[in-house]
Amino acid sequence: METTAGNIPPNGSSMPGNGSSKLDKASSAVHSAIDEAARKAKPAIDRAASIAHNAADKMSSAGAQTADWVSAKGESLSATQKKLVEDTCTYVSANPLKSLAMAVAAGYLLSKILK
Repeated sequence: METTAGNIPPNGSSMPGNGSSKLDKASSAVHSAIDEAARKAKPAIDRAASIAHNAADKMSSAGAQTADWVSAKGESLSATQKKLVEDTCTYVSANPLKSLAMAVAAGYLLSKILK
């Protein structure tokens, strides 16, 4: 088998003469088209990025407000719980027999309801 590598011109074109020039023009046209497409797409990409950043900022702000609200409500619920426990302890200490009778009655009612 004989190779034809020696017959190909050094510029990579199999056509002598202006084949390289046509290839250069085509390559240049493709590069120009890519550059133009990138130039036209950049504003749309910038707008999309801006919208995404604004949405992320709004979500972050809403998350911070929600965390503050939950924290405030948690503190309020904790204070209410402590007050109820203190009031219950005070009532049970002041009325032990009455408290025991209420606990027995509540247990009896629950057992009937859950059967």
